[in-house]
Amino acid sequence: MTSRILIIGGYGNFGGYIARALAPDPNIRLLIGGRSQAKANTFAAELNAANRAEGCRIDIDADIAVALAQLRPQVVIHTTGPFQTQDHRVARAAIAAGAHYFDLADAREFVATIGQLDADAEAAGVAVIAGASSVPCLTAALIDRYRPRFARLDSAIYGIAAAQATNRGLGTAAAILSYVGKPFAILAGGHRRRIFGWQGLHGVSYPELGFRLFGYCDIPDLELFPARYPELKELRFSAGNEVKVLHIGTWLLSWAVRLGLVRSLGPFAERLLKLSFLFDPLGSDKSGFHMFLGGAGQDGRPMLVRIFMIARQVHGPNIPCMPAIILARRIAAGEQIAPGARPCLDLIGLDELLGSIAHLDIDTIVSGPGIDDRWMGEVANA
Repeated sequence: MTSRILIIGGYGNFGGYIARALAPDPNIRLLIGGRSQAKANTFAAELNAANRAEGCRIDIDADIAVALAQLRPQVVIHTTGPFQTQDHRVARAAIAAGAHYFDLADAREFVATIGQLDADAEAAGVAVIAGASSVPCLTAALIDRYRPRFARLDSAIYGIAAAQATNRGLGTAAAILSYVGKPFAILAGGHRRRIFGWQGLHGVSYPELGFRLFGYCDIPDLELFPARYPELKELRFSAGNEVKVLHIGTWLLSWAVRLGLVRSLGPFAERLLKLSFLFDPLGSDKSGFHMFLGGAGQDGRPMLVRIFMIARQVHGPNIPCMPAIILARRIAAGEQIAPGARPCLDLIGLDELLGSIAHLDIDTIVSGPGIDDRWMGEVANA
């Protein structure tokens, strides 16, 4: 029996990655959902699917509960951002329809409060998993792998270096711009400290990628990890544009918001996104991720573990899609995921996550005292 899996935003950037990954699975029949019936139909027809994919019109701002009741999916994968401006209506509708629910949310409050639906999800016998993406799924898996090396883990400092050639979507741009210049809290010196989005201008030198600029970003980890890793004293996340003039331009705009000259950059997302494409000739197809874990080793000496992920050929955007893909395949294979609503933590181990991207041109390199771990992508040309 095939599982009906609905991907909301299924012909978009992240939804498209997920659809193409799941399409060959004989246990899955895909429902490609989006605001445009024509685009959904076209994308569904182009998929090389083991079972014929179906396009369907889905508008999360309309009566989503009625739509899910009619479509009767076993799994709903929600990829349509920005999640910073959404409530949990899609997850509630999935519960009402008796469907498992996974999303790619990167919004701090959205993911941190998904547990409010726990009783309803458990009563319906479905799993409701928020943040089935790079954060907090992959980031927690990395910390969990290397935390036992420390006698005391003091700091986790990490970030994403984007590739200019990435096919950037309006939802992703709007999500980032929604908190540029806006205050939020990080963990610094063992206390909550207020900072501002895209400020804290700093650089990180990557292997192969060279020097990249970064600014502070707000993610679910900043709310979830202080309780998960109570010994942490420093916790922060940053992101950066590959083209430095673009990054500095966004940094300057953050001051306009912080000083009250502009209320929010969110309404300007479409225009700023179009402007960013003009700089594509200055960029590349290479993106990266870094995580620096610091503290005291088992011998009591200061210890630093450095983690780098290098993605080529614009393969980086596949990474945030993998947790949802893995969970959907489990359901389709008949595996059980405990019912209830929670962030995507402790569900997928690091080896499974990195194994899921082994076919891509992505290398993961980890170094530190007594550590030389590598997961190397198998693709040379794609």
